Amino acid sequence: MFANLTGWHFLIILVIILLLFGAPKLPALARSLGQSMKILKSEVRDPDADVKADAADGTSTGNDAASTGTNTADGTAKKPDSSSGA
Repeated sequence: MFANLTGWHFLIILVIILLLFGAPKLPALARSLGQSMKILKSEVRDPDADVKADAADGTSTGNDAASTGTNTADGTAKKPDSSSGA
């Protein structure tokens, strides 16, 4: 698909990107793209790294409101679901 692209094509694409985003925003855009790629690469290498780090810290990634039985918004206790008929 990209085999037919030459130097002129890349130059035209660069000019279009420059016109769309403007010169001052390009370094921030490139930095953001680089950080995103770094995060993606680290997640691909070890997808369970966050879970392991959280387990070591004693924090959980689950819903704390469900485990404690309280509503985190106002601190009130949850009411049982009466729609099941049990």
